[in-house]
Amino acid sequence: MDAAIYLLAGLFLPLFPLSMAFNLLLRRLRRPAPRTLLLLAWPQIGLALAATAASPPPDWLLYWALLTSALYAFRALTLRELGLWNGFIASSLWALLWLTLARPGAVPPALHGLGLSLPLALLGLLGAGLEQRFGAAYAGLHGGLAQRLPRLSGVLVVVVLAVIAMPLFPPFFTLLTLTLATAAAAPAMALALVAVWLLWSWAAARLLQGLVVGPGDRHGAADLSRTATWAYAAVLGLLAGAGLYLLGGLA
Repeated sequence: MDAAIYLLAGLFLPLFPLSMAFNLLLRRLRRPAPRTLLLLAWPQIGLALAATAASPPPDWLLYWALLTSALYAFRALTLRELGLWNGFIASSLWALLWLTLARPGAVPPALHGLGLSLPLALLGLLGAGLEQRFGAAYAGLHGGLAQRLPRLSGVLVVVVLAVIAMPLFPPFFTLLTLTLATAAAAPAMALALVAVWLLWSWAAARLLQGLVVGPGDRHGAADLSRTATWAYAAVLGLLAGAGLYLLGGLA
């Protein structure tokens, strides 16, 4: 029975190749609202399903999840389209939620899932804004956004950093918690987590280089409004505050 539950949960806490269902669905959703809802709700469904199992996930499933996370992190290195990149990084992040089920701590897995998903949802909204302005959110198509759209570029950089688990944001706390929890019992797994984090950082650097860096073009797109900029800043500030609170609880 538990095997069937975990197999179904693998659709929502991505396990390759079941993870392809999420990325296919994300690509077919064109409107920002359904995309945002999908990014917020998808892992919560998997966590709710996995919580009904009578026993914790077996070790082989945890290694499957870690391999899935590494695969999608590595694949993101070559991606240039922001929406597709966001989906692959989401798959890489959510696969690690299996480890929160196997090694539960003070923070419930559902809260870890929300902390991972909120920056992804923000990035999805920014990607939709780029698509409206340029017809596509593709790195290298309209580079140099920092010159033309400084407010949007600044928010985009911070959101991408939040997505890839940079300090101050909840994904960093989740990654740190998992690394510390596995360091003693499974040091190879802890090293693999660090390697996945480095792949996220590398993929983010390549993406931002194609979007933000450069001389810019003469495309007459409007920058992010001041109201929207402050709204994003407020949400990011709340996320940073939540990350500091969780990090203080860990200490």
